[in-house]
Amino acid sequence: MGGSLSFSVAQPFGAAASPGWARQRIALTYLYGHGRLPDLQDPRRFTELVQMRKLFGRNPAMTALSDKLAVKQRVGLQLGNEWCVPTLWHGGSVPALPQIETSGFAKSRHGCNQTLRIGGTGDWERLCRLAPRWSAKPYGKWLDEWAYRDVPRGVLIEPLLGDGCSALTDYKIYVFGGRATHVQVHLERGKRHRWVLHDRAWNKLVPAQPDSPRRPSSLGAMLEAAEDLARDFSFARVDFYEVSGKPLFGEFSFYPGSGLDPFAADWIDFELGSLWRGALGR
Repeated sequence: MGGSLSFSVAQPFGAAASPGWARQRIALTYLYGHGRLPDLQDPRRFTELVQMRKLFGRNPAMTALSDKLAVKQRVGLQLGNEWCVPTLWHGGSVPALPQIETSGFAKSRHGCNQTLRIGGTGDWERLCRLAPRWSAKPYGKWLDEWAYRDVPRGVLIEPLLGDGCSALTDYKIYVFGGRATHVQVHLERGKRHRWVLHDRAWNKLVPAQPDSPRRPSSLGAMLEAAEDLARDFSFARVDFYEVSGKPLFGEFSFYPGSGLDPFAADWIDFELGSLWRGALGR
């Protein structure tokens, strides 16, 4: 994968990889999300370091691993093909006639939150309408998430997992300097979406949160796999599912929530920021 972030908080930042207007836009979107401006001179919060990655992070490995189709080859080589969700079909554009004979889950190759469940009458026609919108422009441009810019645009379709009806639980593992430290569990995506953050021993960071997701039986394997996949980065989040007790790779994320989602407690932002700074050598 090669290298970590192309900025260091141990030295003056110097010239940004993005123009000055991007720095202003990033600061304003952060203000909108958190009600305060980010410290871009001496960032100490995790959410601030995400903004610094937007400004300075230009590691081409992030682009390669953000490609939802190509990353499966990488994961298959490192972990084994059994960790990868099969691809039923993929293409740069969606043809008028259905390309699969079963139900599936369509997603954009190059972005996030661009998905459609396929299984009912008219779903393929809807995908034909949605796909051009997904591919109309590079994903992440408006939030300055550089890594997505050069991912080839297109669509892939995967089989439905689990019972095929309810959304799978997401296990999103935070890895700092090759060490998996936290697991963020996302529940009921598409309905009453919420998430709970745990340490690697499965202790909730905020015990008062009402949800108590069960510990996945394959957590140990997920933590080990996340460390293997993300070992060359100061920070990366690696996402997994568990189906019938077996772990499956989901995706990489280098800008979780674009650094705009608040944590359940403010101290968590500083704790994760300290781990990231430590991985950067400060």
